[in-house]
Amino acid sequence: MSSNITRMIIAALFAIPVALGLFAIMNSLIDTEFVQPDIKARKVADIVRPDEEIEVNTKQEKPEKVDDPEEPPPEMQPLEFDMDMDVNVVNTAPSSQVALEINSSGMSSGDGEYLPIVKVAPIYPRRAQTRGISGYCIVEYTVTKTGSIRDPQPVDCQPSGVFESASVKASLKFKYKPRVVDGEAIEVAGVQNKFTYELEQ
Repeated sequence: MSSNITRMIIAALFAIPVALGLFAIMNSLIDTEFVQPDIKARKVADIVRPDEEIEVNTKQEKPEKVDDPEEPPPEMQPLEFDMDMDVNVVNTAPSSQVALEINSSGMSSGDGEYLPIVKVAPIYPRRAQTRGISGYCIVEYTVTKTGSIRDPQPVDCQPSGVFESASVKASLKFKYKPRVVDGEAIEVAGVQNKFTYELEQ
């Protein structure tokens, strides 16, 4: 224990002169004769802004207030569909004609109330048009409760393999007013549509 105290005393005796010596060296490094340089004052030019007169226009007339219309605008009339539509549709392809015919197979005359609303003419196949091929294609499908088309299938097409694809694609865009029995819409299966492809002479 005494040896530790002795070491601390010896270390303190050595540390004090070292600290004093460092302080003297640092003090000698400081330039005590530092003179602040003479900074000449610079004159800043005065900025003079001319007086501006602000004109207030008090003579301008305000627009007159528009009175609210007394009568409300007329109500829009609901759109009406022409149910007596012409089923013979001419295709927009040049020098070609496509006819649509509805065959009411699959339903009896007593409760047949479904009607076509939208019918789209098929696009005349380019290969058949350039080769001068005419013909027809009968497509059979089901009219759903919402009036859309489901499961269209070509059942009789002449010539074979030419007009099937165009006819099926066109039939998928058909819209019907569905059949209603006892106040409830029902599906109608076996509805057929004949697409006739003819080239104008």
